[in-house]
Amino acid sequence: MPTRKHTPEEIIGKLREAEILLAQGGTTADACRRLSIAEQTYYRWRKEYGGLKTDQARRMKDLEKENARLRRAISDLTLDKLILQEAARGNF
Repeated sequence: MPTRKHTPEEIIGKLREAEILLAQGGTTADACRRLSIAEQTYYRWRKEYGGLKTDQARRMKDLEKENARLRRAISDLTLDKLILQEAARGNF
């Protein structure tokens, strides 16, 4: 099965589909087969996106991206500060 990045909207749609299939008496394995995903993927998605609405999931992903960007900026600034401290001491 080729690896493909699903959008939060697609994931929530597939989770809803799986809920319907399970409510109709199907098994998790059957639902995953019909959705063309692995059971591990289903459980991971359910853990991460379970109970979220589409707009909430989109907002969560945006916040995660912003958080990663800010962490990179902080680490860059910390590194710059350390280099400047070393230079001020004359260690270069």
